[in-house]
Amino acid sequence: MYKLMSILLMALICVNSVSCQKGRQIAEKNIAGNEVSTASKEEKPVVETVVSPEIEKLQRVFASLSQRTRDGIANGDTQDFLTDLQVVLDNDTDNLLTLVDKQHFLSADFVPADIVPLKPNDFYLLNRNDLSLRKPVEAGLRKMAAAAKQEGINLVVSSTYRSYDYQKNLYERNVRQLGKEVADRESAPPGASQHQLGVAVDFGSITDEFAQTRQGMWLAENAADYGWSLSFPDGYEDVTGYRWECWHYRYIGEKAVEFQRKWFSDVQQFMLEFIHAWKTIN
Repeated sequence: MYKLMSILLMALICVNSVSCQKGRQIAEKNIAGNEVSTASKEEKPVVETVVSPEIEKLQRVFASLSQRTRDGIANGDTQDFLTDLQVVLDNDTDNLLTLVDKQHFLSADFVPADIVPLKPNDFYLLNRNDLSLRKPVEAGLRKMAAAAKQEGINLVVSSTYRSYDYQKNLYERNVRQLGKEVADRESAPPGASQHQLGVAVDFGSITDEFAQTRQGMWLAENAADYGWSLSFPDGYEDVTGYRWECWHYRYIGEKAVEFQRKWFSDVQQFMLEFIHAWKTIN
């Protein structure tokens, strides 16, 4: 069986060598557990391994990723990985896995088609009366908030969907007040915010202290069980582009969270970068 790290090795050989085909044959021989023979061809003839189209695509995808992202992908059986990937893609009927970051921007006129206003309800609390989310995301929030409430935790929703113009004004204000270097760690430029997708929620106080509240601790422990993922974890600013935000969760669905945990070091950015590459590379 192929292992993911062996597929990655083949991808890197294909990128860095003069002859991709020759490198692939060498890597495949090593995968099979055969040492590169110093004997003559008559003694140990080279048998070319047939590589499936999916494996070849996986090589191309791996080769397109940054070293930091490749390092974040767990090793394991390649067919198991591809099976899990297909489950995630098949379940993403609401298109919740769009990559938006400082390299992948939304247009100024992008507005989710299924955005709905949030209204006072018996499940979660609202900090403002002008909040909205995509319809499937609100349903996911309601489900999670109901579970939290059963344990005596009231989730407070402080920020949700933001338009391009709203984010532009927010970012420019932060730059004026904090300076660009600090602002870029705290705030997304217009078009680069997950909030514009209508899939992200900032909970509670939107401060570091939120992590130590009952709300923050409950989310850290339980949000993943309901399809929510912390977008900007501690220690990954070089990956996400933002410092730790203990309050910022994105709804990606339960299958995607399982995939993230199993194969991507439980880092959302690694998984979204991989899925984006898988969808865009032929």
